[in-house]
Amino acid sequence: MLNKFENLDVILREAKLRPTRQRIDLAKLLFSKGDRHICAEALFEEACNAGVNVSLATIYNTLHQFTDSGLLRAITVDSSKTYFDTNTGDHHHFYLEDTDELIDMPDGYVQVDNLPNPPEGLEISGVDVVVRVRPAGRN
Repeated sequence: MLNKFENLDVILREAKLRPTRQRIDLAKLLFSKGDRHICAEALFEEACNAGVNVSLATIYNTLHQFTDSGLLRAITVDSSKTYFDTNTGDHHHFYLEDTDELIDMPDGYVQVDNLPNPPEGLEISGVDVVVRVRPAGRN
C-alpha cells in the first residue's frame, strides 16, 4: 500500500535526496503501511526484522533528511521523544501517555485562532497541538 510513494526513486529525487539503497529500504518501511507515527527506535526494530542492514544513527539521519525534504513531519512530544508522521498535512494529535502512542485527532477537532503576529521578518510555518491523555482516574 505505498499509495503516493509507489515510485520511491522519483520521490526521493524530487525531494533532492539521492535514492540510496538504505533510503529506499527505509522509505518502503515508512510509507508502505499508510499514514502512521513512528519513532526512530521503532523504525530501527522494523528495519532489523526486515533484514535491512542499517545503524540507528542512519535511521535518525534519514528521518531528519526526510523531514527536511517534506516527506515526513516531526512531532516532538517531549525533550526525549519525537515521532515522525507520514501524514504531512495540517492536523493535530493525541498522545497516549500510558502506551507512548501518537494518534491523529479528527479533522476540525481543534481550531487555532488569534495567533500573535510573528516578529518582523518571520512567518508562522505551522502550529502543532499535542493533547496528552491517560486513563481516567490516574494522577
